[in-house]
Amino acid sequence: MKKIILSAIMLFGLAFTAQSQEIAKNALGLRLGDNDGFGAEVTYQRGIFKNNRLEFDLGWRNSSNVDAIKAVALYQWVWNIDGGFNWYAGVGGGVSAWDYNYDGPGDFDRSGTYVFAAGDIGIEYGFDKVPILLSLDLRPEIGSGYYDDDNFGFDVGLGVKYRF
Repeated sequence: MKKIILSAIMLFGLAFTAQSQEIAKNALGLRLGDNDGFGAEVTYQRGIFKNNRLEFDLGWRNSSNVDAIKAVALYQWVWNIDGGFNWYAGVGGGVSAWDYNYDGPGDFDRSGTYVFAAGDIGIEYGFDKVPILLSLDLRPEIGSGYYDDDNFGFDVGLGVKYRF
C-alpha cells in the first residue's frame, strides 16, 4: 500500500512539473472508436490553461444487436514529447442511452441509460503547416446499467481534428 501511495504522489508531482508547448485554443473533429460496436463521436476540445483542456464528445455506437448514443466530458493534461507530438491523460465521465434488440430464439428488446466514469490516455500529433491534429487514445469506462451487465468498457479511438 505504501508503494502505491508513493507512486501516486510521484506521478502527480511529475504531472504538475512537466514542461509542455502551448496547446490549441480550440479543436473540432471526429473520433472513430470501438467499444462493443463501431462508432463515431463528434469531439470538441477547449484549451483552458497552457497544458490543460476540456474535451466534449457526442457519439453513437452500432453493433449487430445494440445501438447507443453517448455524451462524454473529460479534463485533460497535455505534455509535449517532441516537436508536434504530445501525450495526454485525463479523467471525466458521461451518460449513455442504449437499445438492445435480439432477433434470435426468445426474441426480446431492452433499453436503458447509464452513467459512467472515464479515464483517457493517448498520443497526438499536430502538424506545423496545416491546422490538423491526429490522435490515438484509450478510454477505460466504468459504470452501471449497461446492456450486458458488464460494468467495464474499454474504448480505443482514432481522432482527426481541425485546430483553430
